Amino acid sequence: MKFRGHETFFIRKGWLGKGLKNVADKADVFVTKEVNPMDILGIGSNMVKSLRYWMQAAGLATEPRSGKRVQTLTDLGRIIYQQDPYLEELGTLLLLQYELATNIELATSWYFFFQEFNMQEFTKDDFVRALGNYLALNAPEAAPSDRSITDDFNCIASTYIPRNKSNPGKISPENNIDCPLGELGLIDIANKEKKVYKKSIPAAKIFHPFIVQAMILRGMAQQKNVSDKSQQLEIEINSLLHGKNSIGKVFNLDTITLLDVLRNAEHRKVLKIIRTAGLDVVQLDACCPAIECVRKYYQDLNYLDREEA
Repeated sequence: MKFRGHETFFIRKGWLGKGLKNVADKADVFVTKEVNPMDILGIGSNMVKSLRYWMQAAGLATEPRSGKRVQTLTDLGRIIYQQDPYLEELGTLLLLQYELATNIELATSWYFFFQEFNMQEFTKDDFVRALGNYLALNAPEAAPSDRSITDDFNCIASTYIPRNKSNPGKISPENNIDCPLGELGLIDIANKEKKVYKKSIPAAKIFHPFIVQAMILRGMAQQKNVSDKSQQLEIEINSLLHGKNSIGKVFNLDTITLLDVLRNAEHRKVLKIIRTAGLDVVQLDACCPAIECVRKYYQDLNYLDREEA
């Protein structure tokens, strides 16, 4: 488990694209002694450490546990670098959110916030106390200081709430350093004076069917209520709403929104909703790996771009 790996810096617009390009060009960009990494990346020392962390926490790159700590782009990182190098597409942001909220090892506070923390309206103190209790029960040896948890909460809030909403009087319109994940609308302010936040449900229309398919397949590996029937995989809709690493948990979905997301995907024939007596399941093609679904998403975008042209 890891806390405060971000050095208090949330993901700035342009950071991950810069990280993808430079890791692809020079695997040891974050640790090289030949050139100062700050000169290569154009950011300060602590920001370099933060970007190095975010590349891994967001599932874009990996580092070996021993030996020279060079970074290698993951399959997901390579596809995004090739197809959406500036991370502008909503599908890309959905994938990054899924990676963060399921990464209990490197983004522990993100995992807890979306998958274990069930309060819909909350304060910073509520989160710090809840995560402290969770760690005391499940991983007492990994428990950090309250200060580290507080810094993680502040970073989570800054990740999803645009600065012009959290501090409108202090932000210049030209100072555009918001996190791109704020476009997903997953956290909002319930009461600014009392500093109460709330989880928000994103619109079903932002979930592209192939991205839904990819995330469901990723999550199914961790689910218990999954059955393999010949060339089809089946999972209970309830598991997609409440199960570990489910899209319901990762994106704060309620039943109605999840069903809308699934119906949209069914319309594109990437899955099928099967309704039986007392048990509704989703059926997917077992022969299509999640990473292939991601490739199909970008191919679909390219096809639509050609059609519009």
